[in-house]
Amino acid sequence: MSAVLQKLKRFKLRDLHNQKKFGVAGRSCEEVLRKGCLHLQLPVHGSTLCLYEDGTELTGDYFWSVPDDSELVLLTAGQTWQGYASDISRFLSVFQEPHAELIRAARQLLSGEQAPLRQKLLADLLGTVSENIAAETRAEDAPWFEGLESRFRNKSGYLRYSCESRIRSYLREVTSGASLVTTEAREEYLRVVAAMCQKLQAARYNSSYFDRGAKASRRLCTPEGWFSCQGPFDVDDCASRHSINPYSNRESRVLFSTWNLDHVIEKKRTVVPTLAAAVHDAEGREVDWEYFYRLLFTSENLKLVHIACHKKTTHKLHCDPSRIYRAPAVPRRKRRARQRL
Repeated sequence: MSAVLQKLKRFKLRDLHNQKKFGVAGRSCEEVLRKGCLHLQLPVHGSTLCLYEDGTELTGDYFWSVPDDSELVLLTAGQTWQGYASDISRFLSVFQEPHAELIRAARQLLSGEQAPLRQKLLADLLGTVSENIAAETRAEDAPWFEGLESRFRNKSGYLRYSCESRIRSYLREVTSGASLVTTEAREEYLRVVAAMCQKLQAARYNSSYFDRGAKASRRLCTPEGWFSCQGPFDVDDCASRHSINPYSNRESRVLFSTWNLDHVIEKKRTVVPTLAAAVHDAEGREVDWEYFYRLLFTSENLKLVHIACHKKTTHKLHCDPSRIYRAPAVPRRKRRARQRL
């Protein structure tokens, strides 16, 4: 026991209002407290030591079980510490809006941080206070455009391009479905695809889905740019309440690219093969390509989902057999005859 008592334990110490830490060593809790108060010019009477991580008070019995180089906070009478989250709460209470001084303080905390959980909390805080959601142009928020081509001058323009790129990739997959039909039916299949393409071009490839400036009925986000996960294909909503605003900062923009526009009735496994079979087996009937268009390219069959909610299992859902072909038109003469009756 005497050998243990002779051993010096090392700590990193700071007070409540100072981020700067200094080293202190001692053979007891009282010795560390006394040295800390002397260095910080604080009264020993009424002062206590607690762990920076969770606010646990350092007492004589607990002193030897704490690892060397643990971080401590020295509190004077009346002061409290709830753990490292107190740093974040204190900053948020001082600065009600994103502020350069808050960002600098958060970066200072993060620069010397080693614990993974605290790194995440501080990084999340820094990302939040660095958001510039209202900004739209490159001049207003240059960091948001980092890594993008100079032709993108505003956020909405880039998000429209992002959505259009996804829809165009679906169109390419539908076009490649021509290989599923016979040579005789291929011309008709490509005619149907061409009709879809013309409709998509008129709708600008439904790029408005990601444009916060579009009409409410044409976008999947709030006017501020917030998107909510719509949940897996087989449920009505997202149990985890995932949300993201790709307009806020560069990291959110990049992360949003991992969100999926998921086909409820699967595109590759179901919709395209059903379209190919419909063209092949038409026998004079007219394929209702607009029904397939809605399944392939619109929110009627697309759900925006967080990557964790994107189930890649077989959906086992089918196209509606009654909507594959258009109803035959009733000849005018027959309609007039019915009216006379």
